[in-house]
Amino acid sequence: MTSTPPNLASRSLIEPGSPNSHNHPVDSPPRGEPGSLAPRGRLAPGYVAPQLPVPDHIERPDYVGKKEAIEGLYGDVYDAEGIAKIRAASRLAAEAMNRVEQHIQPGITTAELDRIGHEFIISQDAWPSTLGYKEYPKSMTTSLNEVICHGIPDDTMLEDGDIINIDITVYKDGHHGDHNKTFVVGTVDEESKLLVERTEKALERAIKAVKPGREINVIGRVIETYAKRFGYGVVEDFVGHGVGREFHSGLIVPHYDTAPRHNEVMVPGMVFTIEPMLTLGDIAWEMWSDGWTVVTKDRKRSAQFEHTIVVTDDGADILTTVD
Repeated sequence: MTSTPPNLASRSLIEPGSPNSHNHPVDSPPRGEPGSLAPRGRLAPGYVAPQLPVPDHIERPDYVGKKEAIEGLYGDVYDAEGIAKIRAASRLAAEAMNRVEQHIQPGITTAELDRIGHEFIISQDAWPSTLGYKEYPKSMTTSLNEVICHGIPDDTMLEDGDIINIDITVYKDGHHGDHNKTFVVGTVDEESKLLVERTEKALERAIKAVKPGREINVIGRVIETYAKRFGYGVVEDFVGHGVGREFHSGLIVPHYDTAPRHNEVMVPGMVFTIEPMLTLGDIAWEMWSDGWTVVTKDRKRSAQFEHTIVVTDDGADILTTVD
């Protein structure tokens, strides 16, 4: 089964800002130089190929084949055995991410990146959690430039100067591990580069703020305080979440200051994701007709990073790593 239309191999690289580009031209210093600016996007939906196959012997999450997922049944605090299973799934997500990263370059399609991640995950006898979740058709999300989250892999080709978020969740032995990162494609402008770097730093700061006895809302306070130093928007409508036996447990982890709301107290063994989404412009968004792809209304760029973490006796342990 092919993941992209048959004429893809004959396509040539697209010049950013040209009439066929998904980026508007930019009047600023050349990309990579101080003061160079991010283009506004003009992405459009592409061709989405049929679902990739998964061997029958691989365990499916219970939501596969259903329009909705029943969640919020199992809680967010795990014993050592449960944490070990989430860690194993999370490690596979991180390993899949590393495989995909090796192929991020101008000219590759988001569908091809999805195929690479898909084939690695199923080779480990694991299920790509997004596949079949509320009828989502692919094995990861690929959110390019102005896409905040949930972009569906298709025949869109990456261009020099793009930024792309890859979000991979793996289901193994009855547990999920969730991870995403934003990558630069070729030579990017300084504005985009700094957005990516600072979004990752916001996640790092948030993880350091995790301590037993603190309220969940401290996470968003740390992220928002840092992001506002640079004038970035902090997306409010899409959040971190509890994860483990369920893809989304019902626990909400906002990335902006919501106090006194979201005052759940963190305790050792609690597992959840932190996944800040920062924007160069406003946080208002629109959704494509596919029911998934969320783009900034002003078409300015957005970046995101995510780890699955477990609260420990004195802080947090990142589970979505290969170390």
